Amino acid sequence: MNHGDAPYAGLSPDLILDAVADAGFEPDGRMLAMGSYENRVYQIGIEDGTPLVAKFYRPARWSDAAIAEEHQFALELLHAELPVVAPLILEGRSLLEFEGFRFSLYPRQGGRSPELETRDNLEWMGRLLARIHGVGSRGRFSERGQIDVDTFVSKPAAAVLESELLPASLHKRYADETAALADLLDECFEAAAPIRQIRLHGDCHRGNVLWTDAGPHFVDLDDARMGPAVQDLWMLAPSAAALDILLEGYAEFRDFDPAELALIDPLRIMRQVHWAGWVAMRWHDPAFPMAFAHVGEARWWEEHCNDLAEAISTLSGN
Repeated sequence: MNHGDAPYAGLSPDLILDAVADAGFEPDGRMLAMGSYENRVYQIGIEDGTPLVAKFYRPARWSDAAIAEEHQFALELLHAELPVVAPLILEGRSLLEFEGFRFSLYPRQGGRSPELETRDNLEWMGRLLARIHGVGSRGRFSERGQIDVDTFVSKPAAAVLESELLPASLHKRYADETAALADLLDECFEAAAPIRQIRLHGDCHRGNVLWTDAGPHFVDLDDARMGPAVQDLWMLAPSAAALDILLEGYAEFRDFDPAELALIDPLRIMRQVHWAGWVAMRWHDPAFPMAFAHVGEARWWEEHCNDLAEAISTLSGN
């Protein structure tokens, strides 16, 4: 199927239900769209059974081999008795295909947003991340890439410069700032070397953690990559004091290299540049202009360029 500039145009409700039925289940017609921009995710009611979650992958983003690595990692974590939602294995396969769309099915696991303001919860999260990283350190991704300057700055910046979102008046400034930033970031990573690269969740923010009375569990390994352990830690800490507590819990199960703390500011600005490039690359998807209309305004890009300039000053030690 040629998905063109509207990758999900053919993903109708009937096709979604037919795909789940083709996988061996009997949908009851209930379907709830869940929050996701990169992929399309739905809760599907099942006759005389617990609802399932169906995840339809964005065409051409990940190769089948890369998705297989994501699934394998999730299953490794699950087999290690870690609270991670992993895909169902159906007739020996976790990645399914129907009418040109690749998808996977997951058990539905609810929960609430984590409360990371208490010492107990922060230590709990730290211990859990240490155990996840322990499993992550036992192998390597070969298809999913890593968190580096090329992937998170140079390529996203090129996408922005090629898009129509960036105002012409800011084109040179953005090109100069992202090039200067890339050079500084390379220096930051070289100064912190050697950095131990492990398999990570990769997008470890509050929205990908659900909390129940039994504790936290992780969802959505779609951005899993190789990278430094601190990538999965800094986004969950609302303050420097919270990060210290998170690391106390982490240390109960795994050693943490304190040299990685110097990568937090670099990783933070890398995430911002990557996000801008991600939106620019996906702007043809009708969901993106609707959800991120502010990115289409010149003032947003002016503020983004100001953030880049501030990051350059900070990383330069000025």
